[in-house]
Amino acid sequence: MVNALAKNDAWQGRKGPVVLVIMDGVGYGQYTEGDAVADAHMEALEKFHETCPVTRLKAHGTAVGLPSDEDMGNSEVGHNAIGCGRVFAQGAKLVSTSIETGAMFEGQTWKKLVSNVKNSGGKLHFIGLFSDGNVHSHIDHLKAMLEKAKDEGVKTARIHTLLDGRDVGETSALEYIDPFEDYLSKLNAGGVDFRIASGGGRMFITMDRYNADWSMVERGWKVHVRGEGRQFTSAHEAIETWRKDIPGIIDQDLKEFIIAENGKPIGTINDGDSVVFFNFRGDRALELTAAFETGAEFDRFDRGPVPKVEYAGMMEYDGDLHIPAQYLVVPPAIDRTMGEYLVATGVRTLAISETQKYGHVTYFFNGNKLGKFDEKLEDYVEIKSDVLPFEQRPWMKCAEITDAVIEAIGSGKYDFIRLNFPNGDMVGHTGIYQAVLCSMEGMDLQLARLKKAIDAAGGVMVMSADHGNADDMFEHNKKTGEVSRKEDGSAKAKTSHSLNPVPCIIYDPQSKGEYTSTLKEGLGISSLAATCIELLGYKAPEDYDPSVLNWK
Repeated sequence: MVNALAKNDAWQGRKGPVVLVIMDGVGYGQYTEGDAVADAHMEALEKFHETCPVTRLKAHGTAVGLPSDEDMGNSEVGHNAIGCGRVFAQGAKLVSTSIETGAMFEGQTWKKLVSNVKNSGGKLHFIGLFSDGNVHSHIDHLKAMLEKAKDEGVKTARIHTLLDGRDVGETSALEYIDPFEDYLSKLNAGGVDFRIASGGGRMFITMDRYNADWSMVERGWKVHVRGEGRQFTSAHEAIETWRKDIPGIIDQDLKEFIIAENGKPIGTINDGDSVVFFNFRGDRALELTAAFETGAEFDRFDRGPVPKVEYAGMMEYDGDLHIPAQYLVVPPAIDRTMGEYLVATGVRTLAISETQKYGHVTYFFNGNKLGKFDEKLEDYVEIKSDVLPFEQRPWMKCAEITDAVIEAIGSGKYDFIRLNFPNGDMVGHTGIYQAVLCSMEGMDLQLARLKKAIDAAGGVMVMSADHGNADDMFEHNKKTGEVSRKEDGSAKAKTSHSLNPVPCIIYDPQSKGEYTSTLKEGLGISSLAATCIELLGYKAPEDYDPSVLNWK
């Protein structure tokens, strides 16, 4: 429990609500070519830049709790930072530290996983995103666990690879698969049998989130657990074959593959096996975890016989419901979030987005906790996302989100509203430039609509982002800055997040100069919490990162 926020006697706030608009994936690009944010025709956002106090916030690396400033930000850690007003050591850093210190392997969960397969003669399985993107997972964590398993006497391990092409290059799968096969070959020289058993693109199998498309999880279950799908002799063969069969397909969409010998899958999951989901980020790990851990009441799809295994996640994916039951690394204990303080103060709040980012303005914003802090003071609204490729509906549900927010502003019911427009991130991940331009322009129309509602209510609108993406849509040579090109001369699409700063724009039509038009510089997105609290007329907690506002 937290205490109520202290009222700022020198500032009573505005008549209308404070509205925090998280323009997901919208940053300031460093390159002219490939910056869809700058390239899009966005009259409303341009006008805000011209007339409002503006600054740039850091949204990657150490500013959001990641190991180094070479690590791109992501929606999970971004919303954590925005919601709790401080920076906590995050997933990748925690896991790396746990491995380096040996704490992971000294824990009871790791010991149970290993002893189970040694006693049963079963296999140790690893399922996870297969890259070094460091957003959901890192291949080095997988290698460390394989090496430790070998040292501790595990004889058989199987790796189920979820191909990335989203947090790394869109067709970079073989850059990870081929060296890894060489790595396994050397590891196996010591008398163990460690092999890739199955895989497929992360947006085709397994890694659904927010219950948006359980068919992805069903396909993953059939591939990883039951060994059902198209068979190949190697992951390399599978990737090359699918690329030939479906020209233009990118890694995140690659179809399933099963590695088989003599027509028999080499890596089905059976009674007596142990399974590790080695993603450290929770949103896309919860559904497969439910498939493994839920009993007979599970009704999302027909699992068939459910193997009796020891299952563990890399981390605890849901701190409230304690999912999974077993995990290897203790997650950050994020406490005293902005949401907790607001309900303790009696502030009426609305959190809203569409399915794809609903959990970010609720679960992640609240420090990885499901549910509300106060049923009477908080309303959470989910607009159902379309279940189809984002480039086919690049405007997504930004208009429907705006419809609901405008109604909420006009109702006078809420003091604070937070919303997420997913366009720049979700469409940005497709790598389709024209679609991203459309997504940005669609969002811009909604910013203009929100402006009118703020004007009428006498409120304040804070526009920012959790990380960049749409601002960096082409691969560039890091040394020369030149665009990387394909054989046909076209730009090579970049589907991952950027390392660029993001905007912080304060639209306050009732301003009477209480704070300067120049905002603080050099801060991170964690400063948005204190900023919103101050605009509501309260004093931010002393240990929160400073507000961007310079009060007179």
